[in-house]
Amino acid sequence: MNNTPGLTRRAFAAAAASAPLLTAQQTTPAEQQRHGTMAEVPPFQETLAFARKDVALRVQPFPMTQVRLLPGALKEAEEWNRGYMHRLPADRLVHNFRINAGLPSTASPFGGWEEPKCELRGHFTGHYLSAAALLYASTGDNDIKAKGDQMVADLAQCQQKLGGGYLSAFPAEFWDRLDARKKVWAPFYTIHKVMAGMLDMYQLTGNQQALKVLEGMSEWADQWTASKSEAHMQDILGTEYGGMNDVLYNLAAVTNNDRWARAGDRFTKKRFFNPLALRRDELRGLHSNTHIPQVIGAARRYEISGDMRFHDVADFFWYAITNGRSYVTGGTSSGEGWLAPPRMLAAELKRSVDTAECCCAYNMLKLTRQLYSWSADPRLFDYYERVLLNHRLGTIRPQSGATMYYLSHTPGAWKTFGTEDKSFWCCTGTGVEEYAKLNDSIYWRDNEGIYVNLFIPSELNWSEKGFRLRQETKFPEQPRTGLAVSADKPVRLALRLRIPSWLDASPTVRVNGKPLEVSAAPGSYLALTRVWNTGDRIEMDLPMQLHIEAMPDDPTLQAVLYGPLVLAGDLGAEGLTETMIIGPGGPEKMPPVELPSFRASGGPASWIKPAGKPLTFRTAGQQKDVTLVPLNGIFDRRYSIYWQVSGAA
Repeated sequence: MNNTPGLTRRAFAAAAASAPLLTAQQTTPAEQQRHGTMAEVPPFQETLAFARKDVALRVQPFPMTQVRLLPGALKEAEEWNRGYMHRLPADRLVHNFRINAGLPSTASPFGGWEEPKCELRGHFTGHYLSAAALLYASTGDNDIKAKGDQMVADLAQCQQKLGGGYLSAFPAEFWDRLDARKKVWAPFYTIHKVMAGMLDMYQLTGNQQALKVLEGMSEWADQWTASKSEAHMQDILGTEYGGMNDVLYNLAAVTNNDRWARAGDRFTKKRFFNPLALRRDELRGLHSNTHIPQVIGAARRYEISGDMRFHDVADFFWYAITNGRSYVTGGTSSGEGWLAPPRMLAAELKRSVDTAECCCAYNMLKLTRQLYSWSADPRLFDYYERVLLNHRLGTIRPQSGATMYYLSHTPGAWKTFGTEDKSFWCCTGTGVEEYAKLNDSIYWRDNEGIYVNLFIPSELNWSEKGFRLRQETKFPEQPRTGLAVSADKPVRLALRLRIPSWLDASPTVRVNGKPLEVSAAPGSYLALTRVWNTGDRIEMDLPMQLHIEAMPDDPTLQAVLYGPLVLAGDLGAEGLTETMIIGPGGPEKMPPVELPSFRASGGPASWIKPAGKPLTFRTAGQQKDVTLVPLNGIFDRRYSIYWQVSGAA
């Protein structure tokens, strides 16, 4: 989170001080070939003019109401999050809004970033509205919908009391400071969360009052930004503004009112977008999660206008992050920023113990879904799967549902989770959203049929076709998945199975027990087009192998994977206390821990051996051997993801 104009939290500011901005970090020739010839003229030099022209998406996800999780690791995470959401009272969630509007409240205020004196107060309330809507769509939880409805009604009362459409949990004086370019902690970021929550409540639960509140907030935002010169507004965009462009573009699409899109255009930060549209990585020195939501907004702008400049911003940004600024888990950021040139990840890792902010992972998954809808490129889901399994699944605390701020990649780190009601970091907010929508990307569709992109126990009900698909799997504990068909009548359609890039070879696929004579290469789809009947069954083996990924700027600094799973070394719990595990935000400084190095005599299978339990391995023949297990299963222990390895890789 960015808390000052042009700067960030203390950790980022300190690290960035030793990482000056690049002036013209260009792409390599190979990257230019991948993304096209770079233009010479900044694409966003003139005032934007919006024209509505919806882009035809190649694929769309099935609505969450048509997909349900079955028992498994993701279902457990969904339930832990659901329990946490139910424990948070509605009156406490709206307390700061009522006080700001001059309405009475007897609720006990939250702490942390929702403490009544914190300038970011109110942000989590918006996240909660989104999470409530998502959880209702994912599970049909009527109690959580009722709580969301009550919160919308309470906030509508606050808006009416304040007058003019304005709604926030902080005083209007914050906007005077923003306008004067004085220090203030991200007022647009905060109200964006509330606006997005209102939109989700309208779209996913049908709450008409939420749309009315949102339109009032949007009218206020339109008037406030319209009163600024373009140059001054561009300066204002130096303070974090979340996804204001995204929510306004979404509202324009929902209401078919271009006014909101024109307002969204005022949040186009040209000094950030221009290099990306020119296919240049000039991200060094920028605060990571300040900027990812802006790119999500750019992607949405392309979808509702067909303006290729915004397409290129989103497309190249995703490429730059996933190919040059992501760790082995798919996470990105160090000290909340991008502190080094592209592909200098070992250097970035050394600058801060606060790596891979969870908000960044959440927003990169959102962006990946958008780009996938444009192309249906299965390789996008190789990245999605890696982030989901390694970063997201491993950052919710079992039973309590507490979530993390950072997933540290520093050797010897541990996982630190938020408190029940005294943290409320930005990542607490994206956390309750994340685990309320774990079913949103498993199945996709086009006019021809279904895409199966993730191997997660779940049920799909394509009610329009009377077609149901039940995925029964214990993946990744067992390297296979099965799909059972149920249909009201025979139906012809294509079932496209994603063949992950991490496979060594084409997998074995069986239909009704009979092996297919053809398959598909890793990184593609296997399309099965036929008439499907109740009782048809597909089985696909997904054999996993050990493999190594080295830091691009230090080949001796290596991580170990098994299929899509990042393996971490269990370094024990010595020195860890309860306040280090449930605490303020992660380790600022870490007590030292002995970290072994390894020598490889060949491939990973020559020095890493199965340890007798599923997904458990142990090094062999080293000076000090270490047990390796999936990172997503390590809790209350120190761990290491990266190791110094000499010899063959």
